[in-house]
Amino acid sequence: MSVQKAGHKNRHKKQGLLFVISGPSGSGKTTLLGKVLLTKVLRRKLAKSISVTTRSQRSGEREGQDYFFISPAEFRRLHKAKKILEWTRYLGYYYGTKKDALEKSLASGRHLALCLDMRGALRLKRLYPKNTVTVFIEPPSLKELRKRIAGRCCQTKPEEIERRVRLAQAELKNSRRYDYVVKNNNLTQAAARLGDIILKEIGDFKTTARCN
Repeated sequence: MSVQKAGHKNRHKKQGLLFVISGPSGSGKTTLLGKVLLTKVLRRKLAKSISVTTRSQRSGEREGQDYFFISPAEFRRLHKAKKILEWTRYLGYYYGTKKDALEKSLASGRHLALCLDMRGALRLKRLYPKNTVTVFIEPPSLKELRKRIAGRCCQTKPEEIERRVRLAQAELKNSRRYDYVVKNNNLTQAAARLGDIILKEIGDFKTTARCN
């Protein structure tokens, strides 16, 4: 498992940090972040950023805890007013991060975790360079990634699997643009490493590279 780190300097200690987690479909980024957020020490220090979405609320989902559910018209209004920092469209629905909620957390010293695609992660890095820590979750191999993608749904078409693998290859080439790269060979070990990164960043804002 490898971790790479680029320097972070001159962060204001009273401000919150944004931990932006990215990785190819099937890399395990959402599962890893979920495990980290459940740990005793980090659940007191870190909160998950709640996105807005235009899709309907599903059974078991809670408004304001899973998503903020809004209409397409409201999403367009927020976007036009430049109140959406980053967004993506998936299966015909929009997902985005609201500017006011995020900046309020930063100003209050609250640390947030976000799972975003590469475009969204790098956009937040450009907008908040002193407050954003980007972590790329790398799968063990493309062979394993293809297996994970295929295993998610037995009805996934071969061409869709290959499309996602090609996208993953492009993302892996750009992983050097992230502050950290964590290879997810083992879920428990990768979650521990991700938690360690977050704790060290929160603790002293001056992190050194760690490699196994």
